Amino acid sequence: MKKIKNYIIAYFSYRNDLRELVKQKGSNDLFPFGKKRLILNEKFADSGIASGHYFHQDLLVARKIFQNNPQKHVDIGSRTDGFVAHVATFREIEVFDIREQNKKIKNINFKKADLTKLPTDLIAYTDSISSLHAIEHFGLGRYNDSIDYWGYLKAIENITTILKPGGRFYFSTPIGKQRIEFNAHRVFNIQYLMDLFKDKYNIHSFSYVNDQGDLFENIELNDEDIKSNLGCHYGCGIFELIKK
Repeated sequence: MKKIKNYIIAYFSYRNDLRELVKQKGSNDLFPFGKKRLILNEKFADSGIASGHYFHQDLLVARKIFQNNPQKHVDIGSRTDGFVAHVATFREIEVFDIREQNKKIKNINFKKADLTKLPTDLIAYTDSISSLHAIEHFGLGRYNDSIDYWGYLKAIENITTILKPGGRFYFSTPIGKQRIEFNAHRVFNIQYLMDLFKDKYNIHSFSYVNDQGDLFENIELNDEDIKSNLGCHYGCGIFELIKK
């Protein structure tokens, strides 16, 4: 109801503002009127979106990479106009993605690759790797990839092979009750992820974004947190892992 009320107020404000601007302009032709655009949803909006999975994970992991300063950093499928761009402001980053990317951008070296299949020249290739909000899509066909129920698992196994011992893996994915929401993504429960990583990695830090879009950084997980998935239906778990 409040949203509808705000739209009505914004509409009448638009009309009044336009009349006032026409009056002030008078006969001056320095800026003639072009196409009028009725924009009502920003009158009472905040200055920008500072919450949610991508906003928090992209900033948090970029900051960790800056602090850790690896010899090489490789990314698997993360958002180019978010995390990858953040990292490219201060260092080179190699990006592997199944999708095409033909733009030439300073500090971003793109390579088309299907990470469910591992090229032999990538074994022990880097000391730092990331995959943020990407693995949950592997094998669901959303990005023209082949249908593969175990696609996420193959990708994680190959990422582990790409990473050198002692290297860091920055990983994020939706957390909550485990499920596939075809063909958008998978959602993982925390216990499954911890079991998945325990033989190959030590968990250096864990952060998460809750269902309300707020970040909780570097928390200590207890049994109840793990069992309840931190109360998340569709949250985002952010792991910093060190390969054994």
